[in-house]
Amino acid sequence: MLKTLFLEPSVGQSLLLIALVIAAGVYLGKRLTIKGMTLGMTWILFCGLVVSAFGIRIMPEVEQLIRDFGLVLFVYSLGLQAGPSFFSSFSHGGVKLNLLAVAVILLGVGVTLGLWFVTGEDLDAMVGVMTGAVTNTPSMGAAQQTFADIKGYVSPSIASGYALAYPFSVLGVIATIAMLKRLLKVDIEKDKLASNANKDEQKELICVDILLNGMPDETIASLHKRINIDIIISRIIHADGVEEVAESNSRLQGGDTIRVLTDRSHLGLLELLGKVSVYSSIPKGDDSQLVSRRIVVTKSQWNGRQIGNLALRDHYHVSITRVIRAGVNLLATPSLTLQLGDRLIIVGDKDDVSRVADMFGNELKRLDTPHLIPVFLGIALGIVIGSVPIVFPGMSHSFRLGLAGGTLVAALLMGRFGPAYKVVTYVTTSANYMLRDMGLALFLAAVGLGAGQNFVSAFLGGGYMWILYGITITVLPLLIVGWVAYKWLHVDYLTVAGMFTGAYCDAPALAYAMSLSGDSNNPSVAYATVYPLAMFLRIIAAQTIILLLC
Repeated sequence: MLKTLFLEPSVGQSLLLIALVIAAGVYLGKRLTIKGMTLGMTWILFCGLVVSAFGIRIMPEVEQLIRDFGLVLFVYSLGLQAGPSFFSSFSHGGVKLNLLAVAVILLGVGVTLGLWFVTGEDLDAMVGVMTGAVTNTPSMGAAQQTFADIKGYVSPSIASGYALAYPFSVLGVIATIAMLKRLLKVDIEKDKLASNANKDEQKELICVDILLNGMPDETIASLHKRINIDIIISRIIHADGVEEVAESNSRLQGGDTIRVLTDRSHLGLLELLGKVSVYSSIPKGDDSQLVSRRIVVTKSQWNGRQIGNLALRDHYHVSITRVIRAGVNLLATPSLTLQLGDRLIIVGDKDDVSRVADMFGNELKRLDTPHLIPVFLGIALGIVIGSVPIVFPGMSHSFRLGLAGGTLVAALLMGRFGPAYKVVTYVTTSANYMLRDMGLALFLAAVGLGAGQNFVSAFLGGGYMWILYGITITVLPLLIVGWVAYKWLHVDYLTVAGMFTGAYCDAPALAYAMSLSGDSNNPSVAYATVYPLAMFLRIIAAQTIILLLC
């Protein structure tokens, strides 16, 4: 009975092996570390390769279904998470970082093609090595699918090349970051000072009190019109100590103090209004007559509504000063569109703030209820987008984004524009991680179980050289772009390191960069800035090589 259960291919046997491979891989990913670093869920792929190398097979139909469905879940959850920041990453200094990341990606493709031409290796194997060398699982899945569409079968060399190159590329990114520090003779503390001096290029919210001096009598509305910058005035403390919520028709006089939330770059203009006192951090509240309270948007009816259309100051005499979305502080401008799950900082009288809290819901349990319709509609849209043929002159095959590319595009669009059309795209962080990890686990298990029969023979037949090729593809573009970015473009070292980790979608390397940064968040900001575009381009690059040269 046990022999039948484990060795004879069937739906039950296939699901059993996939479950066991995933469990073993996750366990090893948590237990096996080298100086705090781990290959994480990639161990699932290795476990699948080992099982398959011993001649144990699963049903091909189940393998394909699990592989493709896992890839779709993984990519969609990534895109949904990155969607809100994808388009904004091209502003506030993000253009330069994204261009540098594009240069890293193009150089990686160039090195891959150069090695393919010089060594005579099979193209599918070199594409697999490239996807492993840049630690990008979705691009490996996209390459496999595109190859199968053209040739009619799945190339095991793609998965084998990925598996051989991946472990050394994770270490390669970290080693290159350390190598550049030595080669460029970087003084990190000096770099931090230079970076802080150029802080005006970054968007940073600050809270200030301004004691108005010699102000002519005017309203909040006329002040906004006169200075013409994005600020939120939340409170007015009059000279006699009386405090009120700032409304558009509230009158200001010399001696009044206004509390303002704005971008740090506007500080110079605000100093023209009077004496400015800057808070070291945005205050959470105080013991004054007004209260400042954080509430959560948990009623879907407010999803996609602009703050300016709510007229909260007119109806409730309260003010929204900030919106916290995915850990990022946003200025509550009238044009800002609310999303389910947003944290709002509300200032006003205690009873008024409580009424507004009830209006928005402010019940965290509501967020635990999954909104499955948008998720599966988004996946369906991604499959449609990925299936649309795109014809380029001179190409023998039409270009398709495929399951990975189409799903990623759909997720980015849903995450960014869905709320504006009343589509609830909010997924709790834990739910998003669950979808992402479940999809990745299914994909890696299916790939490993399908490719292991050729893994050992590929390694012994010269595949050990793929490790060297992978290291070259990993390190060379980083050395070139890192040198140019630091020496010629004067990008600080920590930002360069963060850009590297984002371009390679490499979380362990980001952790290493953060360990060098101390109190600086430059690596994480750079990672988040380039990650969405890098993920998209990695997928497209792998597909394009297969389409053009296979």
